Amino acid sequence: MEHYYSQKPGSISKEQTFQFVLRGRTFTFVTDRGVFSKERIDFGSVLLIETMDIQDGMNVLDVGCGYGPIGLTAATLTPAGRVKMIDINERAVLLARKNLEMNHITNGEVVVSDLFSSVGEDERFDVIVTNPPIRAGKKIVHDIFVQAYQHLEKGGSLWVVIQKKQGAPSAMEKLEELFGRVEVPMKKKGYYILHAEKQ
Repeated sequence: MEHYYSQKPGSISKEQTFQFVLRGRTFTFVTDRGVFSKERIDFGSVLLIETMDIQDGMNVLDVGCGYGPIGLTAATLTPAGRVKMIDINERAVLLARKNLEMNHITNGEVVVSDLFSSVGEDERFDVIVTNPPIRAGKKIVHDIFVQAYQHLEKGGSLWVVIQKKQGAPSAMEKLEELFGRVEVPMKKKGYYILHAEKQ
């Protein structure tokens, strides 16, 4: 069975385009079959985008970027910084590159990466954002948290969106174990935004 976290989606490509307003800016997105939430940006990602705190000059990592809505928005919030976007899905990565170009965003890059495999061991970020692939299983999601902690600068922040019924309580437990303290700055329609800072 094919998932949006398959490396090479087998479904026949059929691109489509839509526009979406995020943080007051209108973006154009090309999407395709075989990627997550291809018809419109999913509620969880929108909630994360509207809640995440990214200041200009910060370096940001978007883990599991899909076709790029979170990473593209992050790049517009930190024009003097850089955004690296990673995803295992090769089709999603190609779409995210197209979307960067189409929206004239020059401070972002997208790479194919199995979890953090394409992130340098000593690469550090001020902010890491993720709408994790819940269906890939709890172990993968918790691995993302562990590796995010390792790749954050001191004082850096991790922002996560997760549905209560899809494991928010166990995600909070894991994050508390890693970071000490976790905040929930936003809850809506069963979605939790989790924010943890590396002390």
